[in-house]
Amino acid sequence: MIKGVDIKDQKLLGDLDAKELDRIAGSMKLEPYEKGTLVFGEGTPTKGIFLIRKGRVEIAKTTADGWKHTLAVLAEQNFFGELSVIEDRKVHSTNATALDDTELYRIPTEDFKRLERDEPQILYKVMKTIARMASRNVHTMNEKLIKALISY
Repeated sequence: MIKGVDIKDQKLLGDLDAKELDRIAGSMKLEPYEKGTLVFGEGTPTKGIFLIRKGRVEIAKTTADGWKHTLAVLAEQNFFGELSVIEDRKVHSTNATALDDTELYRIPTEDFKRLERDEPQILYKVMKTIARMASRNVHTMNEKLIKALISY
């Protein structure tokens, strides 16, 4: 069984206090993935939000002509899958693959939705973290775009 102390270093949960960590830990699953294993694929059902306990995960998109484009490589304490859950998507729009032997905590979609309903203070803190990370990603992408345009 996962305890709050096990997940206290996860970036997604950094704003939660010990009691809130214990509350969310009770709904999490710990899942192992061998190197090269698909965590989820484009078009597969949304299973929840994943937090990396150990290992690395590649997030990639396959283009219409079959080319793989890596969007991110995430390491320990990072999270992914949150957009599919927040946007109420039934299926994932990217591939997530374990690059190493990896262990992931998963907050199942239905448990995240239950937090929305029953634990709004916890959900507020989690969503604030997601917003901060999304903002940082947008700024990074803007910088890359500007550099690409200048070099063109």
